[in-house]
Amino acid sequence: MPTIIKRLTPDHTSSYRALMLEAYRLHPDAFTSDVGEREALPIDWWEKRLNSGSDAADAVFAAFEGEDLLGVAGLSVERRKKASHKSTLFGMYVPLAHREKGIGYNLLHSILAYAKSRPQLLLVQLTVTEGNRGAQGLYERMGFKPFGIEPLAVAVGDQFISKVHMWHDLRNATCEN
Repeated sequence: MPTIIKRLTPDHTSSYRALMLEAYRLHPDAFTSDVGEREALPIDWWEKRLNSGSDAADAVFAAFEGEDLLGVAGLSVERRKKASHKSTLFGMYVPLAHREKGIGYNLLHSILAYAKSRPQLLLVQLTVTEGNRGAQGLYERMGFKPFGIEPLAVAVGDQFISKVHMWHDLRNATCEN
């Protein structure tokens, strides 16, 4: 069965929430969000994140094989006027069982195509855990460039994790084919 990438809607709230809670639980160093904080959020918070109306600030894409959710990635568009040319990749997660199959690449390709379709957007930003060579390598192949390291970015237990900040220039967008 082929893998299909599509934008999520509020109808997907339950499966999206479950996958993201798994991500926060299994990989606390990879996400700024805490599993306990996210579990406590009401369902309507998750539904709003998946709103696909014209006023939606976020767009979340997912890879599906049939009805099975294989991975997700989101794009948040900055609402403030002076920063409305910027967007942020968030919540990129592909479970271990589905990695190394091109799902992350296809999700990023869809996110970048969506970002390019919004004329006001000039760039996509993201952060990746320092030392996560697989993820950072994928982002670099897709045209993202590092521009700094944020030390002590995320507290995980009694340890602090640094984050690499990266950006993708949509004006001259190129990515691996």
